[in-house]
Amino acid sequence: MNTKSAAVAVKRPNFVAVGTIVWLGSEVMFFAGLFAIYFTLRAMNPDLWIEQTEKHNFVFALINTIILVLSSFTCQAGVFAAERMQPRATGASPAKWGAVEWFYLTFFMGAIFVAGQAWEYATFVSEGITFGGDPYGSAFYITTGFHGIHVSLGLVAFLLVIGRIYAVKNFTHKEETSAVVVSYYWHFVDIVWIVLFIIIYVLR
Repeated sequence: MNTKSAAVAVKRPNFVAVGTIVWLGSEVMFFAGLFAIYFTLRAMNPDLWIEQTEKHNFVFALINTIILVLSSFTCQAGVFAAERMQPRATGASPAKWGAVEWFYLTFFMGAIFVAGQAWEYATFVSEGITFGGDPYGSAFYITTGFHGIHVSLGLVAFLLVIGRIYAVKNFTHKEETSAVVVSYYWHFVDIVWIVLFIIIYVLR
């Protein structure tokens, strides 16, 4: 009796995506250390925290947070477009947008968030909250500043992905992987900010 050997295709994990996830794991530990610094300083200076947190503009910070959170949804819409191999729009409607259009919108929303943080910093400095002024200022600027740097790096990553899509003649799985990897990073910085927002602006 003749038997046929069936070839089984083994789907290996994408090493770029796996490497990104591992790297983001180390970033989690980094921010965990920043949170530990923040809570330690707050425990040592409870009266200072009460005084300084009263200067926060909660409504402004909430609006800025909502913009960043919504950018995660536009980013994911770009990933969905990349997964269906649609790099650019096929029509004017957002339902027909490709990865480029969704990533442009995500970049714009992220830039608004960074600009909002810069405005908040300027406001705090005018109110006497500086990095070296007291433990609260140090804790606030260290935690939010490092997060702002990560957001800015994410904006650069979006521009690189968009540029790569324009540069190649054919949109392939390499470009799709780039879009997915950037989305991992962007969702990460969004989640970190939600935690920061709760710690700084809610649990005052």
